[in-house]
Amino acid sequence: MRRTRSNPNILITGTPGTGKTTLAKEVAERCALNFVSVNDVAKEGELYDGYDNENDCHILDEDRVVDELEDYMAQGGQVVDYHSCDFFPERWFDAVFVLRTDNSILYPRLSARGYPGKKISDLIHCEIVQVGFRFTNRPRCMYVSKLLSFVFLSRATTLALSIAIW
Repeated sequence: MRRTRSNPNILITGTPGTGKTTLAKEVAERCALNFVSVNDVAKEGELYDGYDNENDCHILDEDRVVDELEDYMAQGGQVVDYHSCDFFPERWFDAVFVLRTDNSILYPRLSARGYPGKKISDLIHCEIVQVGFRFTNRPRCMYVSKLLSFVFLSRATTLALSIAIW
């Protein structure tokens, strides 16, 4: 698919609690783009494949999410917020930002959300080893050419301004 859209699509990804939603909303506002929360899209459309009792979360029906978002992404001008990136078509994004944050910041955020201890521990482990974005795993490395930055939380506002200029 040749890029015919006039506005870029941006993916902001990373471990839950790193500031994805905050940054994505700010980027969308400053750049006059649309904010897209994959979690909200899935919830509104009930795009689930079941429930994972061990991790206390819904199992996303990735194919249905892609189908639901396809037309919006083709238009361009979308800032997508999601903690994973391996099921999105590569053609969708012009830029990818992976957010990271220090565990001393992450732990209180996850606790404030009411996550159980095991889930917090699992998410902090993911942040430490960057499970959400490994370059050694084929499905996740497709964005390497579009990865603009690993971003730590303290730089989020600066990044939003930089993206607005970009």
